[in-house]
Amino acid sequence: MSGSMYMAATGALNYQKKLDVLANNVANINTVGFKADKVSFVAVDLAENDSTLSDPSANTNLLSVVSKPVFSSGSMRFTGNTFDVALEGDGFFSVNTPDGVRYTRNGSFTFNNNGTLVTRDGFPVLGDGGEISINDVEDSKIVIDEVGNIYSDDKKIGALKLVDFSKPYELDKVGSTFFMAKDLNANEIEPDELKVNQGFVELSNVDAVRAMTEMIETLRGYESYQKIIRSLSDVSAKAINDVGSVQ
Repeated sequence: MSGSMYMAATGALNYQKKLDVLANNVANINTVGFKADKVSFVAVDLAENDSTLSDPSANTNLLSVVSKPVFSSGSMRFTGNTFDVALEGDGFFSVNTPDGVRYTRNGSFTFNNNGTLVTRDGFPVLGDGGEISINDVEDSKIVIDEVGNIYSDDKKIGALKLVDFSKPYELDKVGSTFFMAKDLNANEIEPDELKVNQGFVELSNVDAVRAMTEMIETLRGYESYQKIIRSLSDVSAKAINDVGSVQ
């Protein structure tokens, strides 16, 4: 593959990756607690990263796609559900999963058959003393105050484990609404001025209009690279078929 064709194909692939990320953002517009991914291009030195080019020293500054979550808050929606809670400010809920502790802004919770507070996926929500359980939850009046304390019939039974991290956040997205620290030894810190709102959920922070506009622009960029690839292919075919032929 010629250097020009390689660069055009790589450009098309990068635009396709960006389009996939944007499409995922749009698909999760209505996902509670979802954080949009922001896509950017970074320069890659082909001379150091690709040995297949015939003259790699002549091909530098090729762009590669990088996506990172945007941690701005989404708007809150009132549900009236006792076990729905939305965070106002910087911080996360802590959830115990089979792969370890994960962090989320999705506060749409419920209780399982054992009386344990869980996510909609069935993962236990962590409190300051571990998992949170309530006996006779259906017959109890549950109140969650602004700092995350949980009361059953006016008796405190625990508190949500709310954590934050140093900024800028070094967190990787796991699934749609879970995050994990890139550094497994990263220290959790106590959130500053974080408020818990019972009966609300935090909606996705995806800007629908902006996301659709970016998708259109990205699709046009992808189509441009496709045209370049077709043109280069036609030139190569013409050179192979016509150069050196006897007229």
